Amino acid sequence: MPPFAGSHPFQPKPDTNIVTIDVGGQVFQTTKQTLTSAGPKSFFSRIAEASPFCTPFVDRDPEIFSLLLSLLRTGNLPSKAKSFDLQDLIIESQFYGIENLLINSLSSPSQFEPFNLHKSVLLPLNGRDSPSAVATTPYGSIHVAHGSKITSFDWSLRRKSTILTHFTAVDSLLAISPSLAAAGANDFSGLQILDLENGHVRETLNWENVTKSGSTVQAIGSSPEQMFVSFESGRRNSNSIVVYDLHTLTPATEISHNEIFGADIDSAIPATKLQWVSEHNLLMAAGSHSGPSGVSGNVRLWDVRSGNVVWEMAEKVDCFADVTVSDSLSAIFKVGVNSGEAFYFDLRNLSAENSWVCLGDKRKVMNGKKEGFGCKIETQGNQVFCSKGGDVELWSEVLMGNKGGRLEERIFKKNLMGRVKDMGGAKITNVAFGGSRMFLTRKDQQCVEVWQSSSREL
Repeated sequence: MPPFAGSHPFQPKPDTNIVTIDVGGQVFQTTKQTLTSAGPKSFFSRIAEASPFCTPFVDRDPEIFSLLLSLLRTGNLPSKAKSFDLQDLIIESQFYGIENLLINSLSSPSQFEPFNLHKSVLLPLNGRDSPSAVATTPYGSIHVAHGSKITSFDWSLRRKSTILTHFTAVDSLLAISPSLAAAGANDFSGLQILDLENGHVRETLNWENVTKSGSTVQAIGSSPEQMFVSFESGRRNSNSIVVYDLHTLTPATEISHNEIFGADIDSAIPATKLQWVSEHNLLMAAGSHSGPSGVSGNVRLWDVRSGNVVWEMAEKVDCFADVTVSDSLSAIFKVGVNSGEAFYFDLRNLSAENSWVCLGDKRKVMNGKKEGFGCKIETQGNQVFCSKGGDVELWSEVLMGNKGGRLEERIFKKNLMGRVKDMGGAKITNVAFGGSRMFLTRKDQQCVEVWQSSSREL
């Protein structure tokens, strides 16, 4: 009798790290590590726990499954994904519990390509009103205030919803979350916290000023833990910056409280731009005023914990038309209202002797025409974007190093954004960034321009 007669033939022990899946009749093989990288609550993780002796069957589209499996393996969608409708990818990613991975692949700030941006999509708005304020989220969704309405587009820019507010027009807008926003107006009392999904006011926050008059909102800003609101009394004789806990929306402290007496112009200027400087744990607050002698204002850095100003600069000769701050570049940037030139102040050396440094060719055209009036300046990553009429200038720092530990003069180079067919148009009124996109709005136009790189389009 031959050896092992009557015994079962030898069967190799299965590799318990290999998972076989049947999706819509097509068989796929992958590893448990790949599947569990989707997260413990995902459908993929449940598949990874299946017995190695069985082949789970999933009654879904196998072609889209192969794309999502590639996303798990590499962190990016393969190029053939461009032939699929984005909404189909979203629906399938939601079924498998990996929509966040899809968002990160397509709309993460790490995907931002400043030198490859071009105008790709127009987001239409309902009604006749042009956008007055925009607010974005880190993954590319956007809220747009136009007239008394706020229209929201999700990260895919495919789903849109519009709600009606109590305001005649919204002047300040902050995205607290994809479904929650803070909105205020220069001529309507109170800061409203809006539930954008259900279309109602969740609560209204007010500043109790000495005159007991209403308090209008001049600016809103936030840090990861706090929200900052610049209020002005209805009689315009007092102003303040109130700090709220961002999660509970309860007031935490008050800074920059001013009561105006007589002709104290500096105290009469409320902050119209608030921005958190995380590198220094400071709040930048800037405000300006137009009077018979021209435009004047101030830029201040506040220590929110102590309520003290740690640095300030009076703006008189060429006050800012717009101002912003960059953590990546450790600098404050402005566009001069008279000259139209872009300037920076180096935050690596906060001293009274330092002053604004012109990014361009140092021409200061003081011809009384207010060349920079209405210009906008914003930063994203290591880039500075400055609108001039209907165009956008892109400023990039050229790294020169330093000698003997001394800070050398910083050099910035300018480029114009977009292709020839993207250039020009009506005056730009808002510049904002979310995820891998740049958003622009223009005067008297009822839409939002979306600029992104071709490699990120689907």
